[in-house]
Amino acid sequence: MRTKIAIVATVVAAMAPLTAARAASATHQVADSTRTPESPSYTVSLTSNATGGTWTGHESVTFTNASATPLTEVHLRLWDNYHGSCPSTPVTVTNVTGGTAGAPEVGCTALKVTLPAPLAQGASGTVGFDLRIVVPSGADRFGHDGAYYFLGNALPVLAVRDASGWHLDPYTNHGESFYSLASDWTVTLDHPTSLKVPATGTSTDRAGASGRTVTTATAAKVRDFAWAAGPFAATSGTSPGGVKVNVYRVSGISAGSATSMLNTATAALDAHAQRFGAYPYGEADVVLDNNFWFGGMEYPGFVLDLVGSTSLAHELAHQWWYGIVGDDEYNSPWLDESFADYATDLYEGKTGNGCWNSVSWASSDEKITNSMAYWDAHPGRYAMVVYGYGKCALHDLSRVLGTTAMTRLTHDYARSHWYGVSTTAEFKAAAQALTTTDLTSFWSRHRIDG
Repeated sequence: MRTKIAIVATVVAAMAPLTAARAASATHQVADSTRTPESPSYTVSLTSNATGGTWTGHESVTFTNASATPLTEVHLRLWDNYHGSCPSTPVTVTNVTGGTAGAPEVGCTALKVTLPAPLAQGASGTVGFDLRIVVPSGADRFGHDGAYYFLGNALPVLAVRDASGWHLDPYTNHGESFYSLASDWTVTLDHPTSLKVPATGTSTDRAGASGRTVTTATAAKVRDFAWAAGPFAATSGTSPGGVKVNVYRVSGISAGSATSMLNTATAALDAHAQRFGAYPYGEADVVLDNNFWFGGMEYPGFVLDLVGSTSLAHELAHQWWYGIVGDDEYNSPWLDESFADYATDLYEGKTGNGCWNSVSWASSDEKITNSMAYWDAHPGRYAMVVYGYGKCALHDLSRVLGTTAMTRLTHDYARSHWYGVSTTAEFKAAAQALTTTDLTSFWSRHRIDG
């Protein structure tokens, strides 16, 4: 997600919301490890104002209870309400149907909806609501830079319940808190024709009211949906592997820079696809703005980035590591960040030789596998350990297993978790299955717990 070259935020998440989130989760403990609600299908229809900074409309989501434990409630994650001051928030949900809404929790980033009756295993439900989104100022994943608006995590998504209960972790600004299951999306965006709206999925346009265009974006098996709006200039191309790439740029970024980033995107997507499995989404949109405070941020088929080839390759690697192969980003951030940085090294022809020699741990508590709760309390160490030490550990694992076996491991592990969720224990077991060498001391030495 946020690449290490631009981890400059020093905001530390308050511990009170974290405690509240854990308390909320603890009240809903279940023994069943099945992740639910599964197979969400979202339908969204929004209309923007003249600038693309305010969007109003309706969202609904249909879902199924995969668990043997009845589902009595669902929780909507309204991540971008972190950017407000609860109860005054930029994302507002009203007129909930299909259940009864409770009071907002976790700094207004979680909203419980009690279902009319418990859903048994295999039963489905639908929750709908009116939605209003007001984008705040600031070149951020949710924010705007002048006339250019970025709407990452703006749409409410269903929280996940598993053996740990409901995952209601707080938002983290310099990393990610996101954890969702593969979903289908149909999003209709009614906007001024003067605005381009790059978005997750594949988009089609039709004429709307006078001076307006209606863009419909559809995406299958993605964990989230993001878009941007503004008078972007666009450059497009197709990779040798058949992936269409659209590069959108704000004013001040040259056409030459856009072409260079297009070339990086097509090459990186094909390289990642060769290593981890074919890119399934058909299209990718890259939005460039050199005023972002971070190096880059990815969503399914949609990337925000500075002009920089390494950061773009990293964000596109996330299409596999978190996008296709999901994980609990708050509690196991290394499962996507370390893997994406490792994939970027492979793309750039780097083997990681000697990188472990410079490792220096800050304390006995510091581990590659620590959660964002730890990194929010030690923000200066997050990028070094999770990105740097994490990819070094994966390079070391390649040396232990051998290049051929490591290539097989990452490819087959991605395939076995395609549209699913990765855990540290499952990855360790998959690695162990490829060698007769006991890897216990390897994991301990590299501080990979779980």
